[in-house]
Amino acid sequence: MKRRIANWGNYPVTDAEVVTPSGVEAARDVVAGSAMLISRGMGRCYGDSSLSDIVLSTDRFNRMRSFRENDGLLSCEAGVPLGEIVEIFGPRGWFLPVTPGTKFVTVGGAIAADVHGKNHHRDGSFSEHLVEMEVLLGNGEIVTCSREKHEDLFRASCGGMGLLGVILSATLRLVRVETGWIRQETIKAVDLDEIMKRFEESKGWSYSVAWIDCLAKGRETGRSVLMLGEHAGKNELRRSLDGRRACDGWATKRVGVPFFFPEFILNRFAARAFNTAYYGHIPKGRQESFVDCDAFFYPLDKVHRWNRVYGKRGFVQYQFVLPVRNSHEGLKRILRAVSEGDHPPFLTVLKLLGKGSGFLSFPMEGYTLAMDIPIREGLFPFLDRLDEIVLSEGGRFYLAKDARMRREVFEAGYPEVGRFREIRKKYGAKDRFTSLQSTRVGL
Repeated sequence: MKRRIANWGNYPVTDAEVVTPSGVEAARDVVAGSAMLISRGMGRCYGDSSLSDIVLSTDRFNRMRSFRENDGLLSCEAGVPLGEIVEIFGPRGWFLPVTPGTKFVTVGGAIAADVHGKNHHRDGSFSEHLVEMEVLLGNGEIVTCSREKHEDLFRASCGGMGLLGVILSATLRLVRVETGWIRQETIKAVDLDEIMKRFEESKGWSYSVAWIDCLAKGRETGRSVLMLGEHAGKNELRRSLDGRRACDGWATKRVGVPFFFPEFILNRFAARAFNTAYYGHIPKGRQESFVDCDAFFYPLDKVHRWNRVYGKRGFVQYQFVLPVRNSHEGLKRILRAVSEGDHPPFLTVLKLLGKGSGFLSFPMEGYTLAMDIPIREGLFPFLDRLDEIVLSEGGRFYLAKDARMRREVFEAGYPEVGRFREIRKKYGAKDRFTSLQSTRVGL
């Protein structure tokens, strides 16, 4: 029986048959008897990349298999949430090598989207720390692939949005940490020139991310707050937190959004007021503090169902990356268009990325901007105009956040898409694993 489902942006909403196999043999049966099938973890992609006629849920592929304490090598099933890894192994002195801005993502989803984090400029994306994975192909065969075995399947699956097969399990390498706290430095920047300068000066930090005011104009265009971070050691923590237990940094508390916000609240005045208040409360100069793991990496996870803030019509996260050489001019053009337009973002994040990898992996060396924008009349034509700016500056868009990109826009940003299609055909995935997104962009 079909039911209505959507991913985190609450757009689009579709009718799908959701199947939750209890094990590998059951998953084989689902794959063998289905066309127009895609696998889905926790549904935290923003658009339609894990929506299809038939959705294979990996909820029951949620077991840890093995862990080597000496070098942090973890083997687990693909349905294990990243948050569970943090909860179990954080207090034991291990952390994810790369994490997105939410821990409510499965390992399989992190691979399929090849997620990046605040440390991409130094440590790359999730796939860089992946040793191998098991993939269930369309013919029922389970293939273990890595950089040494079935390398083409491995590369295509990293960032391939589940279009090669069902990722069943993975082995990845965690990184050592001493505490659950982050030593954070906050820097206020008056405009785009300064924030980009601060990013370049801070490449030595492990983590960096900036909140940016997309509605500021004139000399204040691009005013921002940069947040830098390093995992705190036990000794510095004892000196700075008056003996508070290091393990407290792993604690989690949540509040919830009980209903969808009404659309009339989501206007330019509200967005401008929020941006002005947030920027204004940050002191000038450099501010040092210690924050817990959740506060630094997953601030929005503390608000259960925060996507309801954007109303019943949902929202899009418009995320693009521009190459270094064009980032300054390209960001200026985008910020100008957004500040003058009728579709104000309510949350905008800027990050510096390093070199990319994989056929459809999103990152490239440059700057990425992500904007949360409520869906209203006229939004998509407005975003089409932004697309033209991004493409003219040599940029591309993140498939895990996309809900409306046209085929020609997608292909212009991913020059290796032809090779990806060849690998899909080679492994018998073309007519088996299909999402609403893959149909829309011609994959």
